Amino acid sequence: MLKTGIKGYAEVTVGQEHTAKTRKSGTLQVFATPAMIELIEEAAWKSVADELEEGCVSVGISLNIKHLSATPVGMKVSCRTELAEVDGRRLVFLAVVEDETGKVGEGIHERFIVSSEKFQKKADEKRGH
Repeated sequence: MLKTGIKGYAEVTVGQEHTAKTRKSGTLQVFATPAMIELIEEAAWKSVADELEEGCVSVGISLNIKHLSATPVGMKVSCRTELAEVDGRRLVFLAVVEDETGKVGEGIHERFIVSSEKFQKKADEKRGH
């Protein structure tokens, strides 16, 4: 049973594969915003995965984030999420992203609970059009 207050966590050590230059979101060798988004999504989906009905998963539908500070290669970045709202199949998470010196990002992430089989089938049917 999904209830507000469920907490999630994910972390990564920034490597070249996480930089703005590699992710094509800029030219600098710093933690990229797309990599921060991945970290937020990972913390959120993993936090509720075991609470969902069998055959269901959550998919990201919305992100509203601020990337507040740059993090260089070699530093650890972590994300903490908290399930703040459950509205039927819609889930709203608050996210805080920090590196070893403090907060580097924050935001709100929404996910939606779907049947994994139906969702994948619908996506795969697009190839036929």
